Amino acid sequence: MSTTASARTGARPEAGSGIDPRGPQFNAAVTVVVLVAILVTAGTAVGTVLTAVQAALFAWGAIGGVQTTIHAKVFKALIRPRLASPDHLEDPAPPRFAQAVGLGFAAVALVGFLVGGTTVGTVAIALALVAATLNAVFRFCLGCEVYLLIKRATS
Repeated sequence: MSTTASARTGARPEAGSGIDPRGPQFNAAVTVVVLVAILVTAGTAVGTVLTAVQAALFAWGAIGGVQTTIHAKVFKALIRPRLASPDHLEDPAPPRFAQAVGLGFAAVALVGFLVGGTTVGTVAIALALVAATLNAVFRFCLGCEVYLLIKRATS
Protein backbone atom coordinates (compact mmCIF):
# COMPACT_ATOMS: atom_id res chain seq x y z
CA MET A 1 0.00 0.00 0.00
CA SER A 2 1.35 3.37 -0.95
CA THR A 3 1.83 5.89 1.83
CA THR A 4 1.58 8.82 -0.51
CA ALA A 5 -0.76 11.67 0.22
CA SER A 6 -3.07 11.38 -2.78
CA ALA A 7 -3.36 7.61 -2.40
CA ARG A 8 -4.54 7.98 1.20
CA THR A 9 -7.00 10.75 0.47
CA GLY A 10 -8.36 9.24 -2.71
CA ALA A 11 -7.44 12.43 -4.59
CA ARG A 12 -7.11 11.76 -8.29
CA PRO A 13 -5.26 13.99 -10.69
CA GLU A 14 -6.95 15.22 -13.82
CA ALA A 15 -6.54 12.94 -16.82
CA GLY A 16 -3.03 13.20 -18.23
CA SER A 17 -1.67 15.25 -15.34
CA GLY A 18 -0.79 12.47 -12.93
CA ILE A 19 2.78 11.59 -12.06
CA ASP A 20 4.43 8.31 -11.20
CA PRO A 21 4.79 8.47 -7.40
CA ARG A 22 8.25 6.92 -7.64
CA GLY A 23 9.55 9.99 -9.50
CA PRO A 24 9.38 12.32 -6.48
CA GLN A 25 10.89 9.53 -4.39
CA PHE A 26 13.86 9.39 -6.79
CA ASN A 27 14.08 13.19 -6.63
CA ALA A 28 14.18 12.99 -2.84
CA ALA A 29 16.99 10.41 -2.97
CA VAL A 30 19.10 12.69 -5.16
CA THR A 31 18.26 15.60 -2.88
CA VAL A 32 19.43 13.61 0.14
CA VAL A 33 22.85 13.18 -1.48
CA VAL A 34 23.12 16.91 -2.25
CA LEU A 35 21.97 17.93 1.23
CA VAL A 36 24.48 15.60 2.89
CA ALA A 37 27.21 17.12 0.70
CA ILE A 38 26.08 20.57 1.84
CA LEU A 39 26.29 19.56 5.49
CA VAL A 40 29.76 18.10 4.99
CA THR A 41 30.94 21.32 3.34
CA ALA A 42 28.88 23.80 5.42
CA GLY A 43 30.65 27.08 5.99
CA THR A 44 32.76 26.79 2.84
CA ALA A 45 32.34 28.23 -0.62
CA VAL A 46 31.52 24.73 -1.91
CA GLY A 47 28.71 24.37 0.64
CA THR A 48 27.31 27.76 -0.29
CA VAL A 49 27.38 26.99 -4.02
CA LEU A 50 25.74 23.60 -3.46
CA THR A 51 23.04 25.31 -1.39
CA ALA A 52 22.41 27.79 -4.22
CA VAL A 53 22.18 24.91 -6.71
CA GLN A 54 19.75 23.02 -4.49
CA ALA A 55 17.67 26.17 -3.99
CA ALA A 56 17.49 26.56 -7.78
CA LEU A 57 16.41 22.92 -8.15
CA PHE A 58 13.69 23.40 -5.52
CA ALA A 59 12.57 26.58 -7.31
CA TRP A 60 12.39 24.71 -10.61
CA GLY A 61 10.14 22.05 -9.04
CA ALA A 62 7.98 24.63 -7.26
CA ILE A 63 7.53 26.93 -10.25
CA GLY A 64 7.56 24.53 -13.19
CA GLY A 65 6.15 21.49 -11.45
CA VAL A 66 7.96 18.37 -10.33
CA GLN A 67 7.36 16.67 -13.68
CA THR A 68 9.51 19.28 -15.48
CA THR A 69 12.67 19.00 -13.38
CA ILE A 70 15.96 17.48 -14.42
CA HIS A 71 15.37 14.76 -11.82
CA ALA A 72 12.07 13.87 -13.48
CA LYS A 73 13.71 13.73 -16.90
CA VAL A 74 16.45 11.39 -15.61
CA PHE A 75 13.84 9.24 -13.87
CA LYS A 76 11.69 9.06 -17.01
CA ALA A 77 14.61 8.28 -19.34
CA LEU A 78 16.75 5.94 -17.25
CA ILE A 79 14.79 4.48 -14.35
CA ARG A 80 11.10 4.38 -15.28
CA PRO A 81 11.63 2.10 -18.33
CA ARG A 82 13.12 -0.56 -16.02
CA LEU A 83 10.14 -0.56 -13.64
CA ALA A 84 6.67 -2.03 -13.85
CA SER A 85 3.86 0.42 -14.43
CA PRO A 86 2.80 2.23 -11.27
CA ASP A 87 -0.42 1.01 -9.67
CA HIS A 88 -1.69 4.60 -9.63
CA LEU A 89 -0.76 8.12 -10.66
CA GLU A 90 -0.67 11.01 -8.24
CA ASP A 91 -1.66 14.62 -8.28
CA PRO A 92 1.52 16.69 -8.84
CA ALA A 93 0.26 19.58 -6.65
CA PRO A 94 1.35 18.18 -3.25
CA PRO A 95 4.94 17.41 -4.40
CA ARG A 96 5.08 20.82 -6.05
CA PHE A 97 4.14 22.43 -2.74
CA ALA A 98 6.79 20.29 -1.02
CA GLN A 99 9.37 21.70 -3.44
CA ALA A 100 8.30 25.21 -2.41
CA VAL A 101 8.78 24.27 1.24
CA GLY A 102 12.22 22.90 0.39
CA LEU A 103 12.98 26.15 -1.40
CA GLY A 104 12.12 28.04 1.78
CA PHE A 105 14.57 25.99 3.83
CA ALA A 106 17.27 26.25 1.16
CA ALA A 107 16.77 30.02 0.94
CA VAL A 108 17.13 30.40 4.71
CA ALA A 109 20.27 28.24 4.56
CA LEU A 110 21.72 30.19 1.65
CA VAL A 111 21.21 33.53 3.38
CA GLY A 112 22.67 32.08 6.56
CA PHE A 113 25.76 30.82 4.77
CA LEU A 114 26.21 34.08 2.86
CA VAL A 115 26.12 36.24 6.00
CA GLY A 116 28.27 33.94 8.10
CA GLY A 117 25.43 32.25 9.96
CA THR A 118 26.71 28.73 9.44
CA THR A 119 24.62 27.37 12.32
CA VAL A 120 21.39 28.77 10.84
CA GLY A 121 22.28 27.38 7.42
CA THR A 122 23.22 24.01 8.83
CA VAL A 123 19.99 23.68 10.82
CA ALA A 124 17.87 24.65 7.81
CA ILE A 125 19.65 22.10 5.60
CA ALA A 126 19.35 19.44 8.32
CA LEU A 127 15.59 19.99 8.52
CA ALA A 128 15.29 19.70 4.73
CA LEU A 129 17.40 16.55 4.92
CA VAL A 130 15.00 14.96 7.41
CA ALA A 131 12.06 15.63 5.07
CA ALA A 132 13.92 14.40 1.98
CA THR A 133 15.04 11.25 3.78
CA LEU A 134 11.48 10.44 4.86
CA ASN A 135 10.40 10.68 1.23
CA ALA A 136 13.38 8.83 -0.24
CA VAL A 137 13.29 5.93 2.22
CA PHE A 138 9.63 5.62 3.25
CA ARG A 139 7.82 7.48 0.43
CA PHE A 140 6.39 9.73 3.13
CA CYS A 141 6.29 13.27 1.78
CA LEU A 142 6.14 15.65 4.72
CA GLY A 143 5.50 18.69 2.51
CA CYS A 144 2.68 16.81 0.76
CA GLU A 145 1.07 16.12 4.13
CA VAL A 146 1.26 19.81 5.03
CA TYR A 147 -0.33 20.63 1.66
CA LEU A 148 -3.23 18.28 2.42
CA LEU A 149 -3.69 19.71 5.91
CA ILE A 150 -3.90 23.21 4.43
CA LYS A 151 -6.37 22.02 1.76
CA ARG A 152 -8.58 20.40 4.41
CA ALA A 153 -8.43 23.46 6.65
CA THR A 154 -9.38 25.81 3.81
CA SER A 155 -12.10 23.65 2.23
